[in-house]
Amino acid sequence: MPLVPNSTYQAPLWLPGGHLQTIVPALARKAPHVTKWKERLELADGDFLDLEWFNEGRSRLAVLSHGLEANAGASYIQAMAAALIRRGWDVLAWNYRGCSGEMNRLPRFYHSGASDDLHAVVEHALVTHPATELDLIGYSLGGNMTLKYLGERDNHSPRLHRAVTFSVPCDLACSSKTLGTPFNRSVYMKRFIDSLAGKIRAKQPRFPDLLDPSGLKGVRTFRQFDDRYTAPLHGFRDAEDYWARSGSKQFLSRIRIPALLVNSANDPFLGPGCFPREEAEASEHFHLEIPATGGHVGFPGGNWMEARAIRFLDSGSTGVR
Repeated sequence: MPLVPNSTYQAPLWLPGGHLQTIVPALARKAPHVTKWKERLELADGDFLDLEWFNEGRSRLAVLSHGLEANAGASYIQAMAAALIRRGWDVLAWNYRGCSGEMNRLPRFYHSGASDDLHAVVEHALVTHPATELDLIGYSLGGNMTLKYLGERDNHSPRLHRAVTFSVPCDLACSSKTLGTPFNRSVYMKRFIDSLAGKIRAKQPRFPDLLDPSGLKGVRTFRQFDDRYTAPLHGFRDAEDYWARSGSKQFLSRIRIPALLVNSANDPFLGPGCFPREEAEASEHFHLEIPATGGHVGFPGGNWMEARAIRFLDSGSTGVR
């Protein structure tokens, strides 16, 4: 019953509430860029992914997956990479399609369920890197993609070792509804929609028959954006179909390696469906930890996320010691 009973995380007293614990780290967290060697991975469909490595041929390798509209240079990615490197890992941080600073070639972008791209990265790493253990770490959208990837395939390499995810909207419909509340929509969702809209406009001249920027008028929520762009571009009927098929919650019971999900109880991005207690209680492999505080990919006050991930990856089957 891998429901972690007592989380060690406690937010600083001077930084109360999930909103401050989300916003302040996003603005203030700094980390040196340690994944400096860049590689372009050509995909079978004619597109590409840009990868960043710290590669010394070590026996352990971690693949890091970022959140929505972030990239491999995000401070939380680089802070985790630096902590892993100090503890003996090599690191591969990857940029999703259109997130590396150069627009991808195809009409499709990335999305929460694009575990086929993570699969391509993992397979490339297994072929090109000598590590005997490969670990996965994902944040927010990247965490959803990671958990989905682990649960939807039953033929993983025996070198795939463990996984840790933070702040994961594993129930996409529930998370979209939560982010659609007035305060969240004005503070968080507007930023995401503006960034995604910029990519639609940038790519539209290459695909004028598929991308109509006039559809952006009046788009204020993920439901609207996903109905008009995400779903039709990626083979889904509509936003509801995209959320239903791409959320990782339905795949958790099928995970067969030790995997940890850390979702704080005051995460402003997550609704009640994003805390899969029953799935953890019924699983031998999927672990759920719910700190009372922490915000969304926040956990301010030190290097708790990095230490927690390393402790799980280094420990026994429960990840608790």
